[in-house]
Amino acid sequence: MEDPAVLIPTSVAEAIESFGAGGDIAIIGGGTILVPEIRLGHARPSRALMLHGAGLAGISREGTRTTIGAMTPLSALSSLGEPIAAAVSNIADLEIRGQGTVGGNLCAQNTDAPRGDLQGVLIALGATVRSVGAGGERSEPAETFLPGRADRLVLDVSFDAPAAGAYAYLDRAHTHEYTALAVTAVRTADGTIRLGANGAGPHGLRLPSAEAAAADPSAAGVAALADVQLFDDAIASAWYREKTLPVLVRRALEQLKETA
Repeated sequence: MEDPAVLIPTSVAEAIESFGAGGDIAIIGGGTILVPEIRLGHARPSRALMLHGAGLAGISREGTRTTIGAMTPLSALSSLGEPIAAAVSNIADLEIRGQGTVGGNLCAQNTDAPRGDLQGVLIALGATVRSVGAGGERSEPAETFLPGRADRLVLDVSFDAPAAGAYAYLDRAHTHEYTALAVTAVRTADGTIRLGANGAGPHGLRLPSAEAAAADPSAAGVAALADVQLFDDAIASAWYREKTLPVLVRRALEQLKETA
């Protein structure tokens, strides 16, 4: 195996030019997922794009809108309030949260274990993902971005501050710091209830059937099963997730009600 050609952009414009249309290129942010895969020979990219000096980190606010750069470390999000703070505190450990990035977490793929804890959270928040790749720059809802994320370079994500947020997750010992299943509930400024799930499909998913029944948390939990693509992996079985998802939906919605 030959070492990949290493590209080190020093600006956002350089990063976009280096990434081009994507393809056989590895994006190195925090490196917590991809670098071990390269070392083990599971990933063999011909090019590696190192983003540390590209100017893609930071959190900014304009009115009620928050924008987070793709290279922002996960640990920097703990001050953003719920539901992000709760989700971030449950990601792996201190070292991973200090090194892993928002863009890397958003683009993480579910292989042998569920990854990408922020995917369901950003869906529930109604976040917009700004990315580049084939066809140029585009901005789209997180749930639209996720299915095609493999060939996109994330620049930032943005969302309006919610009125309230809640996060419920499956807490199991011996899961090696992976979150087997989680549900995020958000009440937007206009009172709309949005629900997102992690560990319930190939990536984070929105739960529209559960949202429609949100006034009754128990009914919403059952309805959520129509929105997911449950699977077996090293952490939990599809059967276990099927039994647990309704409980987490109910808990998240009940937590949300307590903030009213």
